[in-house]
Amino acid sequence: MTHPPTRRTVLLATGAAALLAGCGDDGDGSSGEAPAGASPGQEVAKTTDVPVGGGVIVEDEQIVVTQPREGDFRAFSSICTHQRCPVANVEAGTINCTCHGSKFRITDGTVTSPPATRALPERKITVEGNSIRLA
Repeated sequence: MTHPPTRRTVLLATGAAALLAGCGDDGDGSSGEAPAGASPGQEVAKTTDVPVGGGVIVEDEQIVVTQPREGDFRAFSSICTHQRCPVANVEAGTINCTCHGSKFRITDGTVTSPPATRALPERKITVEGNSIRLA
């Protein structure tokens, strides 16, 4: 004989499903999918837009482009690896997430200030003349 589910059984099952769904992303920003709206060959910035020792956030492509040294351009995901907030700015050699205070190096995306524990994933770019494009 089977018993109809009780309210407690339904709530437990629903809570477990929600918990598992919330655990599906480890927050590292590397879902394997291209950032929203991004396509290879697409221009994301001009070299003149990216200050030496700083960077620019390209919100539509969910990337941040940096220039640690003159002529050396790098790109990273602009989604913080801590809890997936978008980073807010690039200042004093770091990419900064103001949601919880994480900071990342403009040279390689590694963490300089927690709570994030993983680097920002690198994004491939090419520089052709004054144009910075997704690779």
